[in-house]
Amino acid sequence: MGLKKETSVDYLREGEELSSSAKGFKMPHIYVILFVFSAIAAITTYFVPAGSYDRIEGPEGRETIDPQSFQTMDSNPTTFMDFMLAFPKGLVDAGEIVFFTFIIGGMFMVLRKTGIIENAVDSLTRTFSNKRIAVIPVLMVVFAVVCSLIGTQELSLVYVPVILPLIIALGYDSMTAVAIALCATTAGFTSGFLNPINTGLGQKLSGLPLYSGIGLRLTAFIIILAISSWYVMRYAKKIYSRPESSLVFEDDQEKRELYKSVKSTDRYTATGRQKAAAAAALLFFGLLVYGVLQHGWFMMEMSGLFIIMGITVGLVAGLSSTQICEGFNEGFKNVMLGAFIVGVARAVAVIMEDAQIMDTIVFALGEVVGNFPAIFSAIGMFFIQFLFNFLVPSGSGQALVTIPIMAPLAEIIGVTKQTAILAYQFGDGLGNILFPTSGYFMATLVLAGVKWHKWVKFYIPLFGIWVSVSIVFLIIAQAIQWTGV
Repeated sequence: MGLKKETSVDYLREGEELSSSAKGFKMPHIYVILFVFSAIAAITTYFVPAGSYDRIEGPEGRETIDPQSFQTMDSNPTTFMDFMLAFPKGLVDAGEIVFFTFIIGGMFMVLRKTGIIENAVDSLTRTFSNKRIAVIPVLMVVFAVVCSLIGTQELSLVYVPVILPLIIALGYDSMTAVAIALCATTAGFTSGFLNPINTGLGQKLSGLPLYSGIGLRLTAFIIILAISSWYVMRYAKKIYSRPESSLVFEDDQEKRELYKSVKSTDRYTATGRQKAAAAAALLFFGLLVYGVLQHGWFMMEMSGLFIIMGITVGLVAGLSSTQICEGFNEGFKNVMLGAFIVGVARAVAVIMEDAQIMDTIVFALGEVVGNFPAIFSAIGMFFIQFLFNFLVPSGSGQALVTIPIMAPLAEIIGVTKQTAILAYQFGDGLGNILFPTSGYFMATLVLAGVKWHKWVKFYIPLFGIWVSVSIVFLIIAQAIQWTGV
């Protein structure tokens, strides 16, 4: 298929010139950026002393830390061999996301070979031809609500391949499709009024009633989502009026040919087998939702389901076994290099964990917050959680490491535990779609063929607005000594 040439190889040409106005500056390849981050982490291990907290059993059997148990240890700086092994170790540690990325790419290429995606796109573009902009807020509300209920930002990996053809056909671009998925899921995850991953786990670790304080969090959800929808719609309208102003105009050239606009007079007519295949695909997506909501399915379970889905839908549509296998192979090739990025990004955390300086950094950050004036303490917690998110982009992982320290510290310095949890939610969520160490985020960009530096250019203004909104909410929570119970 046509996308094969664009989605992975072109994505990874990060060394190309940003623009003629950049005066010769070239953005480094994403591998170079991640290698530099890893090298800085390795050098840091020679200056930051090793330290460790005792690990104890936390809520639901999860391993967490004893905040009173920190002790320094003999230095264990990163050697050349350690640095060399950090990259393959990163790939192993991030194997679940890497594998999931491969399977998503393969499964959707099989669906494209069946023709059901083209049929669906043709039908939807004609349905929304006179109200195309309405697609954006509708999709964003759905994605945000789902993420706030189940706490799975990684579903962006599922959303983007599904909505990308529709968004392109409606006259927008790949950046719009990525923004709909990433911004919506981040809005839902960050505010997390019923999010079991950040709100629920954080409150359990802090000894707070589960999902208490829902009123303020729901208000934050509405405001953050409204701002996100406005921002994405504003960009989409500009792209529709002036396609050449798209941040990914050249990258999308082949996609625009593949998913022709609704203005085309050609209509797709689905065969009986294609209709049956589409019905089968919908049943599988229904099973996916059921598994995630009722049985806590995550990437491994979803990967297995998508393999069976690709095979089943392909056979129902009339593809031969060879065509299905080749479809998977083409999809794997499309995302191969991008999936590799996920493992390379994990190397930063591997280096710090192996050198045992991660706990030292957490301890030091907690000490810094304790020295802030009371009115700035909650804001300080937000920025510390945000910076720590670069090292540990996992929401639950970050909670298990930082909340046992931040929650009791908050009470000592005059900040309520509820406010400390909110600071953690904001700090964790906003960085998940900025830092290249976030595996699912980088994989999502790969699936859409959007380069990281171009996404950053799009996201930074919205990020600034989100940070401002977060600070306002934290100031309000601190001023009223919010307990939420």
